[in-house]
Amino acid sequence: MASSSLSNPILPVSVSPISEERQMEREKLIKGDEKVFRGSSMTKRGAYAAISYMSCAVLLILFNKAALSSYSFPSANVITLFQMICSCSFLYVLRRWRVISFTDGGSLTTSDVNATFVPLETLIRTLPLAFTYLLYMLITMESVRGVNVPMYTTLRRTTVVFTMIVEYILAGQRYAPPIFGSVGLIVLGAFIAGARDLSFDFYGYAVVFTANFTTAIYLATISRIGKSSGLNSFGLMWCNGIICGPILLFWTFIRGDLWMTVNFPYLLSPGFLAVLLLSCTLAFFLNYSIFLNTTLNSALTQTICGNLKDLFTIALGWTIFGGLPFDIFNVIGQCLGFVGSGLYAYYKLTGR
Repeated sequence: MASSSLSNPILPVSVSPISEERQMEREKLIKGDEKVFRGSSMTKRGAYAAISYMSCAVLLILFNKAALSSYSFPSANVITLFQMICSCSFLYVLRRWRVISFTDGGSLTTSDVNATFVPLETLIRTLPLAFTYLLYMLITMESVRGVNVPMYTTLRRTTVVFTMIVEYILAGQRYAPPIFGSVGLIVLGAFIAGARDLSFDFYGYAVVFTANFTTAIYLATISRIGKSSGLNSFGLMWCNGIICGPILLFWTFIRGDLWMTVNFPYLLSPGFLAVLLLSCTLAFFLNYSIFLNTTLNSALTQTICGNLKDLFTIALGWTIFGGLPFDIFNVIGQCLGFVGSGLYAYYKLTGR
């Protein structure tokens, strides 16, 4: 983003308003990539992305739970479809107005404003990411239905193990002993809490663990394809939407989900429409923060952020939806998970 006068010492340095503007933008970008503090392995932009993800994730789980459980909406796939349509609509408007770009370092005035906004070759290259995203979205939405919110968040913390395995297989990623220790605490806590869950449901648990596996594959795919495709977070979201949207629309049609939605008794209820609108809006910001957090940090950091946000999710979910009888072992297991997540965050920030 630096001006030509800075990149070529032969040319005179101009003090024009354009060069000053570019210089300020360059300084802002450099400042944004500063470390959180001395010795940290995480940048400030990475920290902001992590915090944004955790905030959106807490609220989205609660709104999805309200739609599927409180209002008994029959199809999680239709909610996912609505979220994709809203996401693509937001991206289309923002790109058409040249507010955002879809490429890394892309200019907002370039002539990529066409039917797809990205070249066909790039679109094809992101196909694996789009299919893993579709699988991740469908199974994750369904996993919220059958398990109460506190146990859902507890079981989802075991995603970290799946993520480490997938990253090792795909990229040969290795982690230091302190990281393994913190992950071990997370898994131990999840097993202790789950073993004493008095509202145990085998199908619900199986769907959650399947969601953990698909999440790990999706995050690892973002980490690999996202950094080599030349697209930024908005561009990756756009490719996911225009590839997966038609597939999901066809799937919901042949399964009869669209017909069930039309006959849903609360479809025009102001409360349900508000929940659905907020769910779709938060899904857009959540997907963006996932891409940003995974590309700026790592897939494992993204997973640990998901664990840290569980403290607020469990507290709010327990208060609003209930469904989990009090048990001392359940509390101990959840506390161990939070301690493990906190230790990982500490090791990551201190660069261990």
